[in-house]
Amino acid sequence: MTPEAGTRTGKHWISDWDPENDRFWNTTGRPIAKRNLWASIFSEHIGFSVWSFWSVLALFMTPAAGFDWAPEQKFLLVSIVSLVGAVLRIPYTLAVPMFGGRNWTIISSITLLVPTLLAIYLIQHPETPYWVFVALAATAGVGGGNFSSSMANINFFFPEKEKGWALGMNAGGGNIGVATVQLVGLAIIAVFTVEGGALVPLFYVPFILLAIWVAFRSMNNLTSAKPDISAQLAATKDRHFWMMSVLYIGTFGSFIGFGFAFGLLLQNQFGLQPLQAAMVTFLGPAIGSLIRPIGGKMADRFGGARVTLLNFLAMVAGTGVVIFSINADNLALFVSAFIVVFVLTGIGNGSTYKMIPSIYAAKAQNAIAEGAPREETLAFNKRVSSSMLGLIGAMGALGGVGINLVFRESFASTGSAAPGFIAFLVYYLVCAALTYLVYMRTPALTATTTQAATTTETAAR
Repeated sequence: MTPEAGTRTGKHWISDWDPENDRFWNTTGRPIAKRNLWASIFSEHIGFSVWSFWSVLALFMTPAAGFDWAPEQKFLLVSIVSLVGAVLRIPYTLAVPMFGGRNWTIISSITLLVPTLLAIYLIQHPETPYWVFVALAATAGVGGGNFSSSMANINFFFPEKEKGWALGMNAGGGNIGVATVQLVGLAIIAVFTVEGGALVPLFYVPFILLAIWVAFRSMNNLTSAKPDISAQLAATKDRHFWMMSVLYIGTFGSFIGFGFAFGLLLQNQFGLQPLQAAMVTFLGPAIGSLIRPIGGKMADRFGGARVTLLNFLAMVAGTGVVIFSINADNLALFVSAFIVVFVLTGIGNGSTYKMIPSIYAAKAQNAIAEGAPREETLAFNKRVSSSMLGLIGAMGALGGVGINLVFRESFASTGSAAPGFIAFLVYYLVCAALTYLVYMRTPALTATTTQAATTTETAAR
């Protein structure tokens, strides 16, 4: 029985939570919210690391270690892991209000032990049938679901004026888990060679246990957090949900997809050895994660749509250089250009995510101007906007699946990643055109939508 169905009482449940009340926030709310935030960041960070296990373990899967796998088999493996993580983001968004933030963080952290222990076993048993191997490794996708539940939980704790900072810290702290696990892999390859693959997931076992303990000791549940399936359904009926999903697939989808694929690209396109590849792969995800808050600040200063448009155009140019470097077989140019594209995905993550609440704030103001009840309109649009953040996060993660499936087909058909990058370049052009036509070229829109777009840009500055 969930707490919603039963009783929401006990020392870990908080029934009186009003962060918009300045007196409550300054005297009581802020220290509790920050304590929950830091525990949430730690849990989400470990979740992202587990989700990224197989992008690192793929570097250990060499013929010398008993893995006689073709490149497309490895890309399919990481694609399936990415897919599971993307799909789980939808139910994970609802889990926090159903079970309570503290309770679900404990449950989701315990769940991380399953793929971790399976990874320890699988990497030592290359004779496992391929389909069984992939099915068991796919359980690492549970780490990807942690993002949505963690973001939904922190969203309830903070007032509107501080949500940007809190959600940015939470997202960035999680995203950088992709780079952390790659650094762990680098250290293990350097010391133990490709025979030490099992030590990567083994390294994380005590940290998963620590995350469980931290959540148990430091976090709280809020009785005011209630399931809101109706808001999720309303979000999916709005055209902005689908358009912003397309844009977020281009930014976050590229970030997570490239993060999973970087090491495999270096091995299969340029013939690097595992240690050589591991020495480079962490740079892209690390920089892309750290730069994400800057993308949000740039959107605050210059407008979300403007930053997003320029960012996609820069991604087109950067991808063009990547394609040239592959055709020229220039490793140094490839690594430099690919890391630049990683930086741009991080900026785009921040700017596109900032656009979402601005769009709905603008829509609410338009409705109020046309006579809609103020409080009810603001409350409804806030619920839909919050639901959309989680759902678009899931759609963005699906972009990571697409990235690796495209690479799989590219290598299977041509033996090169160049055709895949050509496809991504075209997609970024489509995203740039969509951003311009819908969120910047306001004269071509209807009067109401024009006002919404104008208000959106004002709110995002």
